[in-house]
Amino acid sequence: MISVRRAAAALTAAAAVLSTAATGTATAAPSPSASAAALPPGLYGKSDPTYDGVWRQSLAFLAQRATGYQPADQAVDWLLGQQCADGSFASYRADAAKPCDDKLVRDSNATAVALQALGAVRREAADPTKIDTAVKSGYGWLRGVQNKDGGWGYTPGGPSDANSTSIVVSALAASGVKPGSYTSAEGRTPYDALLALALPCSDEEGPGAFAYQPDKAGKLLANADATAAATLAGLGKGITAPKATPPQAPTCVDLDEPTVERAALNGASYLAKALVQTGHLTTPPLPGATDAEPQPDYGNTADAVVALAASGTARLAEPALQWLEQNAAPWAKQSGPAAYAQLILAARAMEADPREFGKVDLVEALNATGPTPKTPDTTAAGTEDEDEDSFLGFDVWWIIGIGMVVGVGIGFLLSGRKK
Repeated sequence: MISVRRAAAALTAAAAVLSTAATGTATAAPSPSASAAALPPGLYGKSDPTYDGVWRQSLAFLAQRATGYQPADQAVDWLLGQQCADGSFASYRADAAKPCDDKLVRDSNATAVALQALGAVRREAADPTKIDTAVKSGYGWLRGVQNKDGGWGYTPGGPSDANSTSIVVSALAASGVKPGSYTSAEGRTPYDALLALALPCSDEEGPGAFAYQPDKAGKLLANADATAAATLAGLGKGITAPKATPPQAPTCVDLDEPTVERAALNGASYLAKALVQTGHLTTPPLPGATDAEPQPDYGNTADAVVALAASGTARLAEPALQWLEQNAAPWAKQSGPAAYAQLILAARAMEADPREFGKVDLVEALNATGPTPKTPDTTAAGTEDEDEDSFLGFDVWWIIGIGMVVGVGIGFLLSGRKK
């Protein structure tokens, strides 16, 4: 559930901070090149990390763990070093030695995905205790900035959106915490926030879909990116979710008393219909583009594949996966580690081999974008459930207690689903 990206970096970041409509959580996307000398050691990717450094590092970790690799200690240390003293993460901190101040924009998306990634690499990390401390602190911060409606915005204090809320839910689910127990001071859960963004099956334009946020008039508009993210979150699954069984047909059903599980299945129904015509999702052309036709959206298509597989409708995602195998390699090569990670997670969710993805070995390509990871661990967790069991080395309910105390006191980032 995870993508967003395609515009100039400055425009994307501005959109994220302002929480403008139609964007989603971050993912892979091309960004201005940075010189190798200017890039910090341990970071994955060679492009400017200003708007996606933490995001792409975290997705790389999750994809590597899903394929049995352990990120290099140097890479793990880099991600740990990005965390602020209050537990939060920004999209990127160029000078990690400088304390985070009030001018630094904290990012709920970066924080949530970083916590999930750190938990996933904890078992084989050089200092698991250090990771435990970082993750506890991070979840405490997320609890403290949870909105009254139970959800999260991209930045603290911003209105809740489906993508930000969903990435936090995915991180909570992966850590073993029941998202429905993560209530705001007003007693609202993340699922309450997501249900408020779900369109009914009777909606003519987007039956069963989720909106990113209400528009200025309060109307909910279907958003495929938000729907993929919310479908996973509604099912209580993370972005590394495997294929669900038994298979089922996607249907859209309006209940007298809506449930988040039903809303998630309705979302899967919308995604299946959105993919049926071309086998992939599309995105509007950039302003000023010579080609006025909608463009293929590789990142969001990969996210939709994961969401459909996790909802038990993998059969209807097969054409989209085949389309990605045939067409996504140039996009991933240009976009970098987060794009490779999205494709790996899509292949894994469909029980396909990411090492033979069309003509590309996605695992080798991802590993080549950063520090050489440790040799594959044949005993490494191969499913999300196994990862969850070993995610943290402490009582997850301790987080909730800490969180309660704390609570008292772009769209696109650069391509696909980046903010």
